[in-house]
Amino acid sequence: MTITGIVFIFYRISQSGWLKKEIIMTNIENKVAYITGGTKGIGLGIAKALIEGGLKVAISGRNMQAADAARHVLGDENVLVLQVDVRNFEDEVRAVEQIVATYGKLDVVIANAGVGKFAPVDELTLEDWNAMIDTNLTGVFHTLKATVDQLKRNKGYYISIASLAGTNFFAQAAGYNASKFGVVGFTQAAMLDLRSYDIKCTTIMPGSVTSEFNGHVPGEEDGWKIQPSDLGQIVVDLLKMNSNVLPSKIEVRPARTK
Repeated sequence: MTITGIVFIFYRISQSGWLKKEIIMTNIENKVAYITGGTKGIGLGIAKALIEGGLKVAISGRNMQAADAARHVLGDENVLVLQVDVRNFEDEVRAVEQIVATYGKLDVVIANAGVGKFAPVDELTLEDWNAMIDTNLTGVFHTLKATVDQLKRNKGYYISIASLAGTNFFAQAAGYNASKFGVVGFTQAAMLDLRSYDIKCTTIMPGSVTSEFNGHVPGEEDGWKIQPSDLGQIVVDLLKMNSNVLPSKIEVRPARTK
């Protein structure tokens, strides 16, 4: 098997003895996707890629000003914008209700919302710890819990955006590491629980990404990093993949360091 872009090429022996090529892809047009933290950075990059791939897309964020800006970028006709705090389970329940009322179903869920607070563990505040655990980890659970009935009904796909900080620990990141290690473990366990319903679960673990994360302002100096559009392409590739294949955990790094 070889991979060229998003096309999977399989070879079988024909009756004449020659190898014949078969291309197996999943049609994703008109599927409905929901992206938390979709107003900028990674989430916005994924939203762009999914819209270009023919999906109907809903994005959520806590800040409606940022959400309106994202709507302008994506096009009013292409996206449903929702004000959601993933720390609040009822927000996620209402979001799913609005998505289903608007589009009739929900097929794909991208749990992307996240925050980062970095300090030595002896200086890390309770407020910052709780913000990371409640958003990055509990929020991921809230998103799956609120959407799982739709995913079961439509044999959908749940993708969490974790981080290489979910497998590599580093100084001044005790809280962030804890939350992202948790996301990786949660998603892999959920994959085992839900695969019998034909639900796919994948966690994507990016390294350095050009984004507004933690107050960063992207610039030319970020050109060496992973781009949000790169992660968007990975998500599209996953959705188009042969239904018999599941890359359940994906580590993504810049090809070169700075």
